[in-house]
Amino acid sequence: MADARPPLVAELVWAGELRFDASSGAATTIVDGDGKFGASPTQHAAIGLAGCMAADVVDILRKGRHPLTALRATFTGARAEQPPRRFTHIELRFEIQGAVPPEAVERAIALSREKYCSVLHSFRQDIPVSISFEIKP
Repeated sequence: MADARPPLVAELVWAGELRFDASSGAATTIVDGDGKFGASPTQHAAIGLAGCMAADVVDILRKGRHPLTALRATFTGARAEQPPRRFTHIELRFEIQGAVPPEAVERAIALSREKYCSVLHSFRQDIPVSISFEIKP
C-alpha cells in the first residue's frame, strides 16, 4: 500500500491591518481581509475553485490529445447578505480555444466535478454550482 500523502500545511503571518503573508510549500501570497493589498480570503477561495477545475480540464483535454490552445475560467459567486457571507450560488464559465470537440469538454468538466476537484468537494455540498463552456476556434 502506498504511503499516505502528508497533510497540506499553510502558514499565515500577520503583517498589519488585516494583511497576512501566506505560504504553503514554495508558494507565497498575500491574504488581505480588506482586499486592498492582496486577494481577500473569499477571493482566494474563488481562485482556488476555478484553478482546481481549470487545471483538471486542461489536464484531461491534453491527455486526450485534443488541440487545446487556450482556456479561460471565470468564477462568479453570489454571496449571502448577512454573516457568514458564504457563497449561495456559484457559476463557472470556461472559454476554450482550439478544435476541441464539445463532448471532450463536457467529459473533462464532469470528471473534474464528480471525481478530481478536491476544492469543489471541500465546499458545502448544498451550494448550487452551474458550469458552462464555449469553444472558440
